[in-house]
Parts: sequence; C-alpha cells; structure tokens
Amino acid sequence: MTEEFEALMDRRWIRKSEDRDLYFRIRDQLPEIRKFATEKMGCQIIETPSLVKMEKIPAQPESFMGIREFTAPEDYAYLCVLLMFLEDREAGEQFILSQVTEYFAGNMPGGAPDWTIYTNRRRLIRVLRYAEAQGMLIVTDGNEDSFMEGREAEVLYENTGASRFFMRSFSTDIHEYTSPKDFEGSRWLDVNEDRGIARRQRVYNRLLFLPGMYKADGSEEDFEYLKNKGHFMTEELEKLFDCRIHIHKGSAYFLAGNDCRMGETLPEGNVMSDMILLICAEIRKQVESGAFPVGADEMILVDRTVFEALLRDVRNRYGSHFTKTYREMPEGEWIRTVTAEMELWTLVREIPESHMVRIAPAAGKLAGRYPESGEALPETGKKRRRKRGV
Repeated sequence: MTEEFEALMDRRWIRKSEDRDLYFRIRDQLPEIRKFATEKMGCQIIETPSLVKMEKIPAQPESFMGIREFTAPEDYAYLCVLLMFLEDREAGEQFILSQVTEYFAGNMPGGAPDWTIYTNRRRLIRVLRYAEAQGMLIVTDGNEDSFMEGREAEVLYENTGASRFFMRSFSTDIHEYTSPKDFEGSRWLDVNEDRGIARRQRVYNRLLFLPGMYKADGSEEDFEYLKNKGHFMTEELEKLFDCRIHIHKGSAYFLAGNDCRMGETLPEGNVMSDMILLICAEIRKQVESGAFPVGADEMILVDRTVFEALLRDVRNRYGSHFTKTYREMPEGEWIRTVTAEMELWTLVREIPESHMVRIAPAAGKLAGRYPESGEALPETGKKRRRKRGV
C-alpha cells in the first residue's frame, strides 16, 4: 500500500475525475491504509464516490503548513467566503465571475470589497486560481486577467463539488473558540493527551508531518514514548516507506529516501538548498569549535547579530557560486530571505523579544560544500522532508 498511502499523504485529495486508476487502487487498499492512518496518526479518511482524502491535521502546527500562494490573512478570509459560495451549489453547476463578486458584496465580513481597488481584485483572482489548482472549480470559458486589470470581464466556472471536503469537520460547536489553541486541543476532547492513544498519535503525527521532532517543542512524555517504542516505530515506518528514522536524545527525524514521494524535501536541486547546506556546515564548525554552546535540549541560542554575521560570512565566501538573483540581492534582503526559508524548515527560530535566534539540532544533520576542481561528492540518498497541510 506504500504508493497509495504516499499519494494520500502528498496530495490534498485524490479525485476520481483526475486520476481514476489511482482512485480505485486507493479504494482497494483503504482498509489497511485507514487502520494505520487512524490508529497511528489520528488522521481520518474521507471516502466518497468522487474522491478520497486523508485529513492531515497536525499535532503541532507550523508556519510552513499555511497556503504558500497566499500573502496576507485577508486571502484566507476570501477563501472562506468562496467556500461558502460553492457550498450552495451542486457539483457540475456553472456560475460566472460576477455572481462571485455579488456574493462577496453581500457576505464579506466588514462590508463589501471595493472592486475598483487593484489589491482586492488581485486577491480574489489569487483565491479563485488557488481553488482551481486544488480542483474545487474549473474554468470553462474566459480569462480572469481582464478583471484583475480593471476591465469588464466575465469568466465561466464549474463547481466540482470537492470544496465541501476542503475544510475540517468538527464534532463540536466551535462558535465559542477564541484562539488557535482551542482548535489544537479539539481533536482529543475527553481524552488524556499524555497517555495511550493520544500520545501515540501525536508522536507519529509529529514525526511524519514535521521536518524535525524536537523535545524542546513538545512534552517530555512524547520522547519517553520514543524511548520505549522507538525501535518498533523505526521498524514499522522503514518497512512501509523508503526512509530512515533517526532518534536522538532531544530530536527525531524521518529521512526520506530517493523513492519516497511524500511532501517537500531538503536538499532539493536549487540554490536555496545549497545556501542552507553551506550555512548548516558553518554552524556545525562553530559547534565543534565551542563557539556555539549546545543546550541540554540540543538547541543552540545565539544573538541575532552573531547569526547574521555567520550568514554574511557564508555569502561573502561562496556568493560567486550563487545565481544572479541572490548575488545581486541587497545584503539585508538576502539575510531575511534565507532566514525565512530556514524557519520554514524549522532549522532556526527567531525570538524577537530577546533578540536571539534558536538553532535546532536539525541543522547538525545537514551540511554541504562546493566540490574542489575535479572532485565528485557522494550522493547520500537521504533527505529531510516536510509535509505541508494539505
């Protein structure tokens, strides 16, 4: 069931109309897949005549799990209103762009959007294109560019019906929720989160969905579970996937092999990966020299200016190998860009209130250098991976 399980992990859903063969292969394997997903990961399987979906609700939310195409919180508000609009329409029903804008005018919290403002038009089209990419609607005629440019335009869409399964289903009333923490805790209502099923699901969930599982970011009990059950987990996961499970004193990792097809991986074949590997190699040198003391939880805390100096040094030494975009990027922007990407991989975390940067032990699992002239570096075949919230 490996290929089918990986497909459910890697994609938001499998729609029969898009991949009929895979849809039926997954349906055939569902009993075994559902058993592992629900018992070990706490992920429910949704099965309908048109799609199959694994609800991948993270035990520990991270910023990289957001929608990468969105640039502001308002984008999410627009998406929610669009989902409301689609909820009222049957699968296969067609509608036009002006119906969408009229619905937004009457249902957008805070009042109707001003469509004469370019930002609002662009935001709506961004959300519509995201919905199309996810398979929630189909453009059957027309082009959205004219609307985005402020000209009169109509676009004909078709509702696929998949949007009804986009949002998570809740078994309780969420109207009283006041913070994200309320949603995080809702999955284990009436269950002791530090014992039995909940702990097992939380550990498997964090290990499979996060680039690195850190003792400092969770409960001591989670790592006690790894200590007691780690050998069994390793054997089970390495048999199911092309991977290696590494468990250390304060961290644990799912390292994907070349044949693993889940999520995004680091390194990838791009310059950003190269830069991150070079930075991680320099961090390791600083640890080995004693310049970066490692805490009992395997974390490193350094002043932000020290961390930025390390990044600056890496750029000065290796910048000639970077692409033109990164070579010509202003230094401050380059530092922000690289730091942001490292945060998305949970390699570092800025702590603004103390002007510090926390470096995670995962930075010690990765390192890279440019080969000398004529030198061929070996391929390790194992990559750290992250699963986005789809």
